[in-house]
Amino acid sequence: MSIVARSFWFLRHGETDWNAQGLSQGNTDIPLNATGLAQAAAAAAMLRNRGIATIVASPLDRAATTARVVAETLGLPIETDPDLREVCFGEQEGRPMGTWYDTWIAGDYTPEGAETFAGLRARAVAAVNRALARPAPVLVVAHGALFRGVRAAMGLEVNVRTPNAVPLFCEPGPPWTLTVAR
Repeated sequence: MSIVARSFWFLRHGETDWNAQGLSQGNTDIPLNATGLAQAAAAAAMLRNRGIATIVASPLDRAATTARVVAETLGLPIETDPDLREVCFGEQEGRPMGTWYDTWIAGDYTPEGAETFAGLRARAVAAVNRALARPAPVLVVAHGALFRGVRAAMGLEVNVRTPNAVPLFCEPGPPWTLTVAR
């Protein structure tokens, strides 16, 4: 399955304490820290006057709070899609990110109780495509590993860390291009 060939904005949530500590969050619902709240406000300012018509977000608190900060600035409602939630990392949640992550993306290893990368990719693509059926331009507010699944569907390098609360404009290709908002 591929991403619908339609431009959209993607925003990873702001920083959490677990991000700052290098821990795997997955579905563990960790809130934004003070830095994350400030990052969300800065992202909201960068997204002003971009014509965004729809915001669709993950229901996990860190993404939903980031989306609320942006939505308040833009004067828009938020829709949530449960399939935009972060991947379940199973037994790795709350543990340091490590070399297991690369093998998980490659499909060679899945932590006990975790979702496969292929499963995440399929779920992420379906959720983004549903969001892209909404009035455009669309802003998707979600998570880093989830965006790796989206990147895979776009034909881009997959194992690239998405920075916290930096708006990315995604334009269809080939190849797709990602532009950082300034």
